[in-house]
Amino acid sequence: MDVKKVLYISQEIHPYVPANVVSTLCCELPRGVQEKGIEVRTFMPRYGIINERRNQLHEVIRLSGMNIIIDDTDHPLIIKVATLQPTRMQVYFMDNDDYFDRHTTEGLEVDTHPADNDERSMFFVRGSVETVKKLRWDASVVHCTGWITALTPLYLKHKYNEDPSFRTGKIVVSLLPDAFEGTLDARFVEKLRMDGFTDEQLAVLGDAPVDYRTLMRIAIDNADAVVEALPGADPELIAYAKASGKPFLECQPEETRAAAIADFYTTL
Repeated sequence: MDVKKVLYISQEIHPYVPANVVSTLCCELPRGVQEKGIEVRTFMPRYGIINERRNQLHEVIRLSGMNIIIDDTDHPLIIKVATLQPTRMQVYFMDNDDYFDRHTTEGLEVDTHPADNDERSMFFVRGSVETVKKLRWDASVVHCTGWITALTPLYLKHKYNEDPSFRTGKIVVSLLPDAFEGTLDARFVEKLRMDGFTDEQLAVLGDAPVDYRTLMRIAIDNADAVVEALPGADPELIAYAKASGKPFLECQPEETRAAAIADFYTTL
């Protein structure tokens, strides 16, 4: 497979949010792949903790203005962009007042307001996909990192599979030590049905409230390949991914991770 463009849909990226193993990975992996001559773009939520002035975010008017309907309610989508120096990598931010508090200093909304995480994930994934459509940026690989991105393979396989921007691209899912506690909203599956998914497409989610492992299983089921991106990922999910028979890349040393993952893309 000739890989010219890679789209990263990421839960959090340092330095826009505090450094941790996930946010650092989501910065260093795209940067490392870009250094191999591959064109890269990255997407993340516009968390309230992000200082827009310091990080030089600005709204992209031509991309903003769409409404994302979730549970019969319109949620305006605002697109912002920044350039990550010194690599000049473009980072796009999905923004909305309903899901991302402009004035919080307590942490990321996925942690401080977990009751909305089901809709926050739906909004972020759909906003990212719709923005890529507007950009007409046809990626060879779409790489999803972090549980908030877990619905991306489902949407791409069943709602956007005929769109030119995604028709031929391969979908890769990262496994990370990023589990959330408890379950998502009890009406999560119902909200996905309202978005057009069938019972068959949602079967792996079951009837009980959706927990972390169940959410990640639907990501694996609809992905083309899986990467164990960091040490400490859930052993049950690693076993589930390997049992699927899909291409699987074991965890790589930090110093060679980006090169190994870039090479893995070419095998898909």
